[in-house]
Amino acid sequence: MSVCLGLECAACFGCVHWVWKRCTYIGAYDSENWPPAMEEDFNPIPRICGGLLAVYEKDIGDPEYAPPEEYRVLPECVVKYVSYEDAEKNTPPYMIYVDKAHKEVVMSMRGLNLKHGHNYKVLLDNRLGMQMFDGGFVHHGLLKAATWMLKREGETLRNLLDQLGHDYSLVFAGHSLGSGIAALMTIIVVNHLDEFGNIPRSQVRCYAVAPARCMSLNLAVKYADVINSVILQDDFLPRTPTPLEHIFGSIFCLPCLLFFTCLRDTLKQDKRKLRDPRRLYAPGRMYHIVERKFCRCGRFPPEVKTAIPVEGRFEHIVLSCNATSDHAILWIEREAKKALELMKQAGRSDTQQLEKRMSRKESLQQEHRIALEKAVTLQVPHAVDPDEEEPDVASTSGAKSGQTNWDDLVEKLFVKNSSGRLKLKKDIVVE
Repeated sequence: MSVCLGLECAACFGCVHWVWKRCTYIGAYDSENWPPAMEEDFNPIPRICGGLLAVYEKDIGDPEYAPPEEYRVLPECVVKYVSYEDAEKNTPPYMIYVDKAHKEVVMSMRGLNLKHGHNYKVLLDNRLGMQMFDGGFVHHGLLKAATWMLKREGETLRNLLDQLGHDYSLVFAGHSLGSGIAALMTIIVVNHLDEFGNIPRSQVRCYAVAPARCMSLNLAVKYADVINSVILQDDFLPRTPTPLEHIFGSIFCLPCLLFFTCLRDTLKQDKRKLRDPRRLYAPGRMYHIVERKFCRCGRFPPEVKTAIPVEGRFEHIVLSCNATSDHAILWIEREAKKALELMKQAGRSDTQQLEKRMSRKESLQQEHRIALEKAVTLQVPHAVDPDEEEPDVASTSGAKSGQTNWDDLVEKLFVKNSSGRLKLKKDIVVE
């Protein structure tokens, strides 16, 4: 009898300890040891959020949720807008526009719309470990959507870059569902820069706002120099490690999914998570906007932390009443704008700011290299050793290493014309 009582007490104590640990965990803990973001690194993000807001508008000329004038997309700058009907149920609506002030060609994609069932089909088209790609795993449905968009808009992007000149950058931006598509498009473009006027890798950027977990850890770290993820405090989606097909169920019972996810990930050791090559993560470099603190009510002046994490890449669901509201692009745009203004004010009073800016580029490259080295040290599956020569993407084989055969992928994506140059195919199917 005493043994049973002791076991019951131990079980109750364990449950209470788990509940206390989960309920007191806040989003700010994910990045508490990260360094603060620099103004010049974070500067494009509020502007990109303004472009994403424009995709949600019914009338860009008369926006319902107008961002500040400097972040607003003017109708005359829009090259193409594709609605749900025009997208033929393959992707969410998106827009291509030219930002002449910052010399950028931008493709922006909106997120999931609960009224359109074909968006769910993109999420549901996946199984854990179903799609190998570039030495890792990615979400199958998002990859199909990315290749469809490249097929449809690749020529438009190339023509714009040719007309505007080599000093223009190519930017992919997406919110929620669109963030995963944008990230995977960026990876394909970076590996086929010759098809986009030989634009330098440094002039290709992706901003995944409230990102979906769409690629394995080695890819998330490998492309951290071109892909940036923006997360507001407690946003649930970057922290949801279940396959994205389960998000459909969470729409109807989000608390149930969050509780189940918290329990499963608490019991699963972090080392096992790192060793699983199929586990998907939010992509690239992380920018975490923090504005709430433990046991303190209200929103505080937002601060931005940034890093290329290998361990602790938003692994814990936050049981917060703001978990869904922090996912909204409107709130992210507003808080990002406030954070940038605070950075500018701090920069004006910092006499060493110029020196910091001069060394920032080198520190970013060094940080990316350190993240790659740490991935190798932790034996992250398929991680690339930065001291070894990168394999040629056109000749990698999937037979032994688990990598996508890029010869097969190129055949699916491109076809040679009469002059010997590769062109995007009209009909693309990613198997």
